[in-house]
Amino acid sequence: MQPKNSHILAIAQFGKEHNQFDAIIDVRSPAEFALDHIPGAINFPVLNNEERVKIGTLYKQVSPFAAKKLGAAIVSRNIAQHLEQSFLDFPREWRPLLYCWRGGERSGAFTHVLNRIGWKAMQLEGGYQGFRRVVIDDLDLAAKQFQFQVICGMTGSGKTRILHELKVLGAQVLDLEGLAIHRGSVLGNEPDIDQPSQKGFETALWNALHDLDPNKPVFIESESKKVGGVHVPDALMEKIRHGRCIELRSSVATRVSWLLHEYAHFLTDTTTFKEKLALLTSRYGKVQIAEWLTQIDAGHFDALVTDLLVKHYDPSYQSSIVRNFPRYREDFYVELANASDAAFGAAAQEILSQFKTAA
Repeated sequence: MQPKNSHILAIAQFGKEHNQFDAIIDVRSPAEFALDHIPGAINFPVLNNEERVKIGTLYKQVSPFAAKKLGAAIVSRNIAQHLEQSFLDFPREWRPLLYCWRGGERSGAFTHVLNRIGWKAMQLEGGYQGFRRVVIDDLDLAAKQFQFQVICGMTGSGKTRILHELKVLGAQVLDLEGLAIHRGSVLGNEPDIDQPSQKGFETALWNALHDLDPNKPVFIESESKKVGGVHVPDALMEKIRHGRCIELRSSVATRVSWLLHEYAHFLTDTTTFKEKLALLTSRYGKVQIAEWLTQIDAGHFDALVTDLLVKHYDPSYQSSIVRNFPRYREDFYVELANASDAAFGAAAQEILSQFKTAA
């Protein structure tokens, strides 16, 4: 139901109508925006980080009235600055959607000014918190609606690359590691890129699922519940783990070659490589860690990666795959011949063929 105020977009209509706006404007502080925001939103804060703290402190320590007086002055000044610096070239037909934390004072003030100028601006009911409820509800719904086909395989088998090949072939794909900006192991963080917050990850997941058809299967790789510092929502993870599985298999030599290609940054940033391996000391002991660090210093990366696969990654995979993916079968697999583009393309074709035959 649309709110009585004609300049407010009901949160129930957000999913259907948000793409009809020329811009989605987040008027919260840069810190709030960085934590999470509506996909595609641009940040035009009416209070910066320091101003927001100042007004909040005044609200608690003096009075709401004192906070509103100073807040109105600061917000008015910042809105004027945004108008002068960024908005003057927009035509009369420009139609933005604005939101703040709860859909209240900050976005209401900005929306009012834009409408008084003559633009058809709308304010999102409930603000970011309303959007957050949509994300949570839709992820729960996705756990009921979607069917997943799981690509299993030991570390280095090229599961993520296979997902990309499947997408090229027209299959629906959900890349959790890409959304989490992490490869899902102690060595999995991407260089010079931070992971999203938990809320940011869930928003990215919501956005990715929003573009997929729940009536068609979605390919996904076998993952732990945690992908680096974020975790997949419980209901969705449970649905993924009960998906049909196919294993991607390749030789140790192929896996080592692929890992050296994918983690090439560690071959040059050996200090970080050593720091990551040191995190495994409690599990493998100082003697084993020292041996691996010596291999790094000597540049014996093939031997090191082989050792890590045999002693760390492979046993962990073998113990977890059957426990966490009940539809895993040892006899349902595809072989990756080598780490070439042609081999990955052929393996993706074979995976589609195997699932079609087994249907």
